[in-house]
Amino acid sequence: MNQTGLGLYIHIPWCEKKCPYCDFNAHALPIAHQLDPTLETRYLKQLLLDLDQDIETFGVHSELTSLFLGGGTPSLLSSRGLGFLLAEINKRLPITAATECTLEANPGSSDQAKFVGYRAAGINRLSIGVQSFSDPALQRLGRTHSRVEAGAAIQAARRAGFSNINLDLMHGLPGQTPESAIADLDYAAQFAPEHLSWYQLTIEPNTVFFSAKPELPVESLLQAITDQGLHWLQSQGFARYEISAFAQSDALQSQHNLTYWRFGDYFGIGAGGHGKLSRQNTTLEIQRTQKTRVPKDYLKSPNRRVTEVPIKERPIEFLMNACRLIEGFALTDFEQTTGLPASALEGFITRGAQQGLVTANAGRVTPTAQGLEFLDNLLLLA
Repeated sequence: MNQTGLGLYIHIPWCEKKCPYCDFNAHALPIAHQLDPTLETRYLKQLLLDLDQDIETFGVHSELTSLFLGGGTPSLLSSRGLGFLLAEINKRLPITAATECTLEANPGSSDQAKFVGYRAAGINRLSIGVQSFSDPALQRLGRTHSRVEAGAAIQAARRAGFSNINLDLMHGLPGQTPESAIADLDYAAQFAPEHLSWYQLTIEPNTVFFSAKPELPVESLLQAITDQGLHWLQSQGFARYEISAFAQSDALQSQHNLTYWRFGDYFGIGAGGHGKLSRQNTTLEIQRTQKTRVPKDYLKSPNRRVTEVPIKERPIEFLMNACRLIEGFALTDFEQTTGLPASALEGFITRGAQQGLVTANAGRVTPTAQGLEFLDNLLLLA
């Protein structure tokens, strides 16, 4: 295992309904707002079997730096079920006082009692999928909650004792203007979130929006939204540390996502879960795991697939993550996580610097503002 810590991603594949923009592995429940207790129990036990198989294969028993329940809608889980799951994980991979334990929550599937239960179970960070505080925008996005319900969920989380809350907000929405995008941020500010994920709506294949495309803001409006939004975030004390991630302090940055962006190691369990583990033998071995996507199939068997990351693909896999970070990366981190010499990036650095997309100084490579904005162009240079 490399020295960036060990994460655990847990995928909960169900939602009340599938949003038209969503390309995640999410499956609508037949009965809205309810996850059948019997189904929940079966799934939780399968998660633990899945984890046991990964631990046996990779021989890792380290303390967890971070744990992240994503989906789907993890807040469909009962607090009792979540408590059972975390207690069992702790027996296998110790969860310490320093472990960041995040749960994604939707306003429509969350209430005060659930948040209290999640906090008691060991969750210490919530990521609430607000997306917008505009009711017309929420309706166009197919969300099941309203502006009022979103605010109520955040307040309920505060009353439950959560002092580390991320709000997910989208911009570049159908019909959005710079003024309405900033209004979303202004409304969010009243809840004093410690972290904001502020990212542009993109139309992905295999989504409803892909087959019935909504009318999105034109490029000049998108640029104005981005420029004004970044200025607002900075003025409110949110430091941008990744393309779409903003925190009130370094300590409040998402440790789990930093594991991804720094090409760290993590288990991935659950339907469609992905993991990445490295092992030092005579050379550094890097392997990715993937589990079967369909919940009913996963309940029969995780059907894990393990693939080796070839040496020739390691530079681009590293860069796809590390170049999203505002701080960039140290060449020693590249060497440690890929097992390759820094010289493997010489051509990339030279071409990137010539085009004004990266700077290189004192053993550190940093994307420029242009490199962050045109990340795809930068990665083509690898």
